Amino acid sequence: MGYIIAIILLVIVVVFVSLSIKIVPQQRIGVVERLGKFNRLLTPGVNILIPIIDHVRTYHDLRIQQANVPPQTVITKDNVQVKIDTIIFYQVTGPEQATYGISDYVYGVRNISTATMRQIIGKMELDETLSGREKISTDIRIALDEATEKWGVRIERVEVIDIQPPADIQDAMDKQMKAERSKRAMVLDAEAAKQDMILRAEGDKQSKILKAEGDKEARIRQAEGQRHAQELEALGEAKAIQSIAEAEKNRIELIRSAGLDENVLTYRSLEALSDIAQGAANKVFIPTRAIDTLGSIGAIGEMLKASK
Repeated sequence: MGYIIAIILLVIVVVFVSLSIKIVPQQRIGVVERLGKFNRLLTPGVNILIPIIDHVRTYHDLRIQQANVPPQTVITKDNVQVKIDTIIFYQVTGPEQATYGISDYVYGVRNISTATMRQIIGKMELDETLSGREKISTDIRIALDEATEKWGVRIERVEVIDIQPPADIQDAMDKQMKAERSKRAMVLDAEAAKQDMILRAEGDKQSKILKAEGDKEARIRQAEGQRHAQELEALGEAKAIQSIAEAEKNRIELIRSAGLDENVLTYRSLEALSDIAQGAANKVFIPTRAIDTLGSIGAIGEMLKASK
């Protein structure tokens, strides 16, 4: 009997301890009620509760969560139905408000997101809707953030995953896109051909300019070469004349230094004339002044006078 009572007491103790000790993992938090009223929050780690009196109402995950909003069909400003699929990222920042402010904050976030999306898209035309995903996401996030602040939930980000227009409009858009791409391709081809012609013309122009400059440079160099050659030839001729004059000057100086005066030279000239006059058909006329000069040379002068 005593053994059974001990076992019962041990079980009671184990149950009491298990109900008293609560271990909360990281990034989770519990809401504790005491006798039906909010008492405190259970933080990560070991927490002690009073069994039966204290009760953990719920646990909240403090990590960023995501909630998919089912695809919604909304009407744009120009009366076109589009289907929009969004996803919302949120985080619980106030566990007490998230517990007592709303029964299901995820459901509330989805409903507010849907209502806000309808209001925003209803003010936009189709083209603006298709190209304004960032604006739609920002507007929905701002509207949700204002509504969920009192729920202890912060909206981190809203992403518009897909916007699907009706099939006929999608087909028309595809045709328009193909036409635009074809037009863009034709424009690009024409622009490429234009650039090709411009570049070819520019290359031809540069080639002609370079050739003309080359010809001009060649003619200039050729003229300079000819001028330089003529200058060298003139300089050579001048030096040759100067050399001849200097040689003649030296010859005259040598004659003078050898004592050959004018009379001797005249006599030597007459000797040369005498040789010339020995020919049968040659007749030599001697100037009187030369004979007078030769007369002063003695016997030679007499001989010449006799022959006169």
